[in-house]
Amino acid sequence: MRVLTCLTATLLGTAVMLAQPPAASAQGSVAADQSWQSCISATTPPDDKAAACSAIIDAKRETGSKLAAAYCFRGHGLTEKRQLDAALSDLNESIRLDPTSACALTNRGRVYAFKRDLDRAIADYDEAIRIDPAFALAYNNRGDAWFNKGDLDRAIADFSAAIKHNPSLSIAYGNRGYAYHRKRDMTRAVADYTVEIKLRPDVLAYINRGNAYRDGEQLDRAAADYGEVIKLAPTDARGWRNRGMIKLFMGDTKGGLADYDKALQYDPADAYSWNNRGQARMRLGDKAGAIADFRKALKISPGLRTASESLQRLGAAQ
Repeated sequence: MRVLTCLTATLLGTAVMLAQPPAASAQGSVAADQSWQSCISATTPPDDKAAACSAIIDAKRETGSKLAAAYCFRGHGLTEKRQLDAALSDLNESIRLDPTSACALTNRGRVYAFKRDLDRAIADYDEAIRIDPAFALAYNNRGDAWFNKGDLDRAIADFSAAIKHNPSLSIAYGNRGYAYHRKRDMTRAVADYTVEIKLRPDVLAYINRGNAYRDGEQLDRAAADYGEVIKLAPTDARGWRNRGMIKLFMGDTKGGLADYDKALQYDPADAYSWNNRGQARMRLGDKAGAIADFRKALKISPGLRTASESLQRLGAAQ
């Protein structure tokens, strides 16, 4: 599941007022404008964002909602750095300065969600929605909190509300698809992932749709989606190992072995890849290679039963 931050107008309409840098005084106007641009930009790295927003706050030229915005965006930068207590302090100050900021409330809810304080997160999202009933991002994030509390129906309702208010919010489709997947409704899960991919194709969307196809026993389509992952991110082991598993299911042992070779090249710490490659080698009669792979799997994950049972079948010690 994915929780979004409230950042700039490129992400959501309610941030439009915050996305315009306040007018600077004649003296230092260029530096001030640069600080604001770095503070509010969605592409500014977290360290640079925190520094730029700090420069605005420390200059003590802004008050009211403008100062609240600087604290809100610095809180975002600190959240991305996972400095959650410092982020919470900034967002508290932002809300104190501007209690009607649905954006700051949503960002604080996100911090609470990261701290696993889901009730407080939901309370902040509730307030953000009360202030702005069409705030798609707050619905998406509240849906994530409900999901993590185990209430899939409420989560789906919130993701649906997010989609209603912003039909282009791709992540809400992905989150709703994931909730449907958990409910074992693969048809709806695939439909939502498909819209997400149409709006914004990325690695996780293809992986999730591939998983839904896999669990719906549409193995050819699952393999195709994992193949898209490989095209998008050829050094990401997930595409290779997921497709490798499908190939083994479909009886393409050599193809599965080749995919697991790639998976282990990019992620040699995954015990399941070692185990599954061992299974492929065992099928192909490579006893020594299979034993080596199963032992490697057990070294990483000593409790991996399939690897230990396979060694027993091969008459090899662990």
